Amino acid sequence: MSRHPTAGQPARNDPQAPPVSAARFAIGEVVKHRMFDFRGVIFDVDPVFANSDEWYEAIPEGIRPAKDQPFYHLLAENTESSYVAYVSQQNLVPDDSDEPVDHPAIAGLFTDYEDGRYALRREHRH
Repeated sequence: MSRHPTAGQPARNDPQAPPVSAARFAIGEVVKHRMFDFRGVIFDVDPVFANSDEWYEAIPEGIRPAKDQPFYHLLAENTESSYVAYVSQQNLVPDDSDEPVDHPAIAGLFTDYEDGRYALRREHRH
């Protein structure tokens, strides 16, 4: 008996991979939130939602993003503070201010800021 499916018959026990969206933004890119007044530099990307259910449920249902899209980790800033943010792709837009982000962790992850992007330090590249 063959383990391969014959034409017209579905394969058995083949795992269905989740759909993967392409990331629109890259590590080192400066972005801003579409609805809220903050901006930041991307330091990591999850291909789909990878945070806690509690975090997700805390977002008001009317603005809760879909989980099946890239989510970005940002070194973020607003007029009052700097912090780490986790934001869905649908809620980010490019930041065209050409201003660097003022966050204390930037120097540990990135080097130069040029043309709206930070260069990732060599030791953090893989």
